[in-house]
Amino acid sequence: MSPNTSTVHQPLVSIVTPVYNGREFLRQCLDSVCAQSYSNWNFTLVDNCSTDDTLELAQSYAAREPRMRLLRQTQFLPLIDNHNRAMRLIDPASVYCKPLMADDWLYPHCLERLVEAALAHPSAGLICSSARTGDHVLFDALPFAPAVTGGTSFLPGRDAARLGLLQDRYFLGSPTTQLLRTDLIRKRDPFYNPENPQADEETCYALLCVADFAFVHQPLVYVRMHAESHTASMFHLFSLESCRVYALARYGNEFLSAQEFRARMALHLRQYYARLALGAFERRGADFWVFHRRLLDMIGAPFSQVRLAGAMVIHVLRKLRAPGELLRALGQRLRAASRRLAGG
Repeated sequence: MSPNTSTVHQPLVSIVTPVYNGREFLRQCLDSVCAQSYSNWNFTLVDNCSTDDTLELAQSYAAREPRMRLLRQTQFLPLIDNHNRAMRLIDPASVYCKPLMADDWLYPHCLERLVEAALAHPSAGLICSSARTGDHVLFDALPFAPAVTGGTSFLPGRDAARLGLLQDRYFLGSPTTQLLRTDLIRKRDPFYNPENPQADEETCYALLCVADFAFVHQPLVYVRMHAESHTASMFHLFSLESCRVYALARYGNEFLSAQEFRARMALHLRQYYARLALGAFERRGADFWVFHRRLLDMIGAPFSQVRLAGAMVIHVLRKLRAPGELLRALGQRLRAASRRLAGG
């Protein structure tokens, strides 16, 4: 079967990799694509005006592999805008899209297992797997799993979203862990919200509004964590608390009852301000506060100095512990000092 042709058993998968100066890790990424056990794929690398030899490396692969194409862009775009551009360039004949970050790589059976899960559950528009990074397995956070290792869980989109929002479980992965139905991609432009640094999570919840969810309980990709990655570059700004509060504010009313939403929002805002209080004691820079003021404005809960002050007081009290416990600790120290003096 020639590339760009779909059959019932092997629908065409369009793999897409947006990249900027990715030479350091790109070879392993491309090797992993070429090694896939699933054969009906094509690959598009969208180069965002790289200044290293990313393009030359990719061209050497494309010269040997006709399913690969390289698109060098002449206009440099911010990271999320470049990802949106890449998603618009997927093969129009494809049935599924496999995002693949240039830092990451796929295990040989990745496409085969993800497509198998997608075909078993045609209503699923978002199919994910767990991932490895170092010695850790990521994203396998569903409260249940098939008895067979590598089995697949299926959830209606609404149930998956409620599970994530009500139990703070994150199983939606990262772009590299996902297989997406391309009909859903074509209905969203932009696919990722360029105003949200955590745009991939937001997009997942948007997809769960219109499609179901499947999860393969097997690490099918390797997600690389390193100092130059987007996640690492933003780590000093956003946090688990900010991710949770944004997703809840954006999609809580879609999936939760009014009572559930109010309770979860109150809890997450308390947790968020506790994290901001820690940032205040750590003397975070202006970019930290600009980021969080903007995010709170985006969710319709403008920054409150009063709430921050209250969270700072609670932080100090917790550090001091309960008064009785503090007095007991002081008493123990005094008794120990007395014994040392008596012994001297």
